[in-house]
Amino acid sequence: MPREAVAPGGRQLFFEVQGQRITLNMPDQAGLESEVLRRFASGEGFALATVNLDHLVKLKQSKEFLQAYAGQDLVVADGRPIVWLSRLARRPVELMPGSDMIVPLCRLAAAAGVPVALVGSTDGALKDAASYLESRVPGLDLAWCHAPSGVFDPDGVEAGEILETLKHKGVHLCFLALGAPKQERLAHRGRRAAPSIGFVSIGAGLDFFGGHQKRAPRWMRRLALEWLWRALASPKRMVPRYARCFAILPGQILKALRLRFS
Repeated sequence: MPREAVAPGGRQLFFEVQGQRITLNMPDQAGLESEVLRRFASGEGFALATVNLDHLVKLKQSKEFLQAYAGQDLVVADGRPIVWLSRLARRPVELMPGSDMIVPLCRLAAAAGVPVALVGSTDGALKDAASYLESRVPGLDLAWCHAPSGVFDPDGVEAGEILETLKHKGVHLCFLALGAPKQERLAHRGRRAAPSIGFVSIGAGLDFFGGHQKRAPRWMRRLALEWLWRALASPKRMVPRYARCFAILPGQILKALRLRFS
C-alpha cells in the first residue's frame, strides 16, 4: 500500500458527533507502530478503534457507543471514504483497516515478548486464526482464544469474566472480533478494568484467516470496490448499511471543506 503524507503542522482530522470530537490521532502506520511499541515497553494499555462511515452513523444513534469511542486512545482510518475526506480537508491519513493490522501488531507483540489473546468470532474461526497467526509470526505467544456467547453484553457479567481472565493470563494485547459497537464498548470498559492491556477492535478480521468469511480480491480493494463485494455477498444486510453511509457523505464533505479552510 502506498504511504500517504501526514498532515502538515500536526493538524489532525476529526469528526464532530453530538458535540463530541472523534480525532484520528494515528494518521499513519509508522506512527501507530511506534506508539504501540512505546506502550508495550511502558506496560501501558490502550484501546484502538478503526473509524469508518458506518461507525459515524452508529455514533449518532447511540450515546453508549459515542462514549466508548471518545474513550479510545488510538483512532485510525478504516474505509476509503475516510481517507478521501482527509485529503479533502488537507489532513491526510493512511488507510488502516483492522484486518490489515492483525499480523503487523502480532509481530510487534512477538518482538516485545507480549502475550496475545483473540476474543470474539466463533470457536472454529479462532482455531483457524490461531494456526494462521502462529505460522506467520515466529515467537508469537498466543495465550488465550475465546469465543463469547451469542448473547454477549459488553456491560454484563460475562464481559467482566473475560477481562479478569485476560489479566490472569498476563495478556497485554487483545484483538476483539465482536463487531461494532460491542468491541469498542468492551475495549472502553477494559481500559478501566485492565489498564495494562492493549485492546484492538478488528470486526470480522479473524474470520478471513480461515476462510469463514471471504474478503474481496486484492484488485477490488485496490480499486476501492470492497464495499461492492460485500454488498453483493450479503445484500439484505449491507445494502441498507451502505445507503445510510452514503446519506451522510454530503454533510461530511462540507465539514471536510470547512476543515480545509479553517
